[in-house]
Amino acid sequence: MSPDFSKYNDGLIPVIIQDHITLKVLMLGFMNEEALRKTEKENKVTFYSRSKQRLWTKGETSGNFLFVKDISIDCDNDTLLIKAEPTGPVCHTGADSCFNESNSAFTLEMLERVIANRKDNPAESSYTSSLFTNGINKIAQKVGEEAVELIIESKDDDKDKFLGEAADLLFHYLVLLQAKGYSLKDVTDVLGHRHK
Repeated sequence: MSPDFSKYNDGLIPVIIQDHITLKVLMLGFMNEEALRKTEKENKVTFYSRSKQRLWTKGETSGNFLFVKDISIDCDNDTLLIKAEPTGPVCHTGADSCFNESNSAFTLEMLERVIANRKDNPAESSYTSSLFTNGINKIAQKVGEEAVELIIESKDDDKDKFLGEAADLLFHYLVLLQAKGYSLKDVTDVLGHRHK
């Protein structure tokens, strides 16, 4: 990756920050070569602040850092897209994004992280933790039960019951994947390979 910082008179290129899970655009900033090098080295997004006239690591005062997950460059080599994990609100106003959009959309990746946490840090009161405690056979059995319940509900026209059973099946399926040491991405990779 070789951004062309010379395309702009001030030597700064625009950088779009996107949440690596929700894919929401969180903010726009600018980098010079030094800011990019620091970002790559420390794995935290650092901009060149035009108002402060210096390097500025996002979160250096608020603690709301942006941890880098991926950096891409556009086709003209003059704009960066950074997919990052925010540790708090991104905007100085306290909003999730500088575009006043909520970044709290629920995703299956978020649910996978919760399930993994319940596996790694069991809690007595957690239903998910109890599934892992009961072992792989009980988890697999639960997936089978939920699949049967979904099939039964699919024969009727009760939307709420059908979607509730679909959610139960999906949840228990994710628990089974975690118990086997796999993730939903492993499954989507197989599907992507088949699609080719």
